Amino acid sequence: MSPENWTHVTGFVLLGFPRSHILQLLLFLALMAAYAVTATGNLLIIGLSWTDRHLHTQMYFFLRHLSFLELLLVSVVVPKMLVVILTGDHSISFATCIIQSYFYFLLGTTDFFLLAVMSLDRYLAICRPLYYETLMNGRVCSQLVLASWLAGFLWVLCPTILVANLPFCGPNGIDHVFCDSWPLLRLSCGDTRLLELVAFVLSTSVLLGSLALTSVSYACILATVFRAPTPAERKKAFSTCASHLTVVIIVYGSSIFLYIRMSEAQSTLLHKGASVLSCIITPLLNPFIFSLRNDKVKQALRDALMWHRTMASRTMRVTSKRKYWIKRLKMYAICKNVFEVQISPTTPCTFLRQLKTSLQNDAS
Repeated sequence: MSPENWTHVTGFVLLGFPRSHILQLLLFLALMAAYAVTATGNLLIIGLSWTDRHLHTQMYFFLRHLSFLELLLVSVVVPKMLVVILTGDHSISFATCIIQSYFYFLLGTTDFFLLAVMSLDRYLAICRPLYYETLMNGRVCSQLVLASWLAGFLWVLCPTILVANLPFCGPNGIDHVFCDSWPLLRLSCGDTRLLELVAFVLSTSVLLGSLALTSVSYACILATVFRAPTPAERKKAFSTCASHLTVVIIVYGSSIFLYIRMSEAQSTLLHKGASVLSCIITPLLNPFIFSLRNDKVKQALRDALMWHRTMASRTMRVTSKRKYWIKRLKMYAICKNVFEVQISPTTPCTFLRQLKTSLQNDAS
């Protein structure tokens, strides 16, 4: 078909959802629960690392930004999925699809860079402890986070512009639960070979480049840990990076499965499962991984709960005292009206003595 006869598509239809109403209901409840837990957990980590002075360190500075990033990542995908299941409207406009795809890959790419920065931070903390505070000061940490965001923005900008300029002339059904780039490219009626090559080179370079930096950092960390003189020191050194290493394995494992080798024979179900793992399950697990395996985070959470419990107890005591004195003031007003006694509301003790004297005078 010649380009003059192309009918340009203005929207797409997401076909990756189950057709059974029971499965849709179960999926909706699972997504709602996962989104609520993910948002609560990541906001909790952000709040604790922001307010607790014991967590004002470089590692928790990066962790706060990682939690914020993953909260945004899950918010790009899950709310639209919930709306689709709830309303039954599987359509998505062309502009919304491109924007969702761009932010999904922007946040995912930034996640790779930030994980690499966190591995570098752990390398300096364990292998170069004498230079750590100098090399990884507050200004350097802020610059590294900003560089991660900027690199993610620029890395996916060119492929997104190329995708937005592709001709789509039908069909418009995307066999996925959100606008992923690979099923989107299969719908184009134009030549996508150049775009596929650019996307492959960029995704491979960012994935393998950040993975190489992370691997070298942890190889040096493990070598330093094994040279520690006592088992207690080895355990303490490794516990500081165990949570980060767990997240690295989950993120890179699912991403390598998804984007390094994409073949037609690959199972669509496995592709969707890996996508869900990378954009929903990983942000869901991260708060548990970083909090349950970290004594400082657990202690900060206990301190926060204790502070709220103390403030609630103080509020209840103040409320009780306030009710007590309101009752006394009501008694004062009643006595003043009944006995027609001029009683000055000074101190509570004076008020009670005046009230007792007035009652005795009236009885005599």
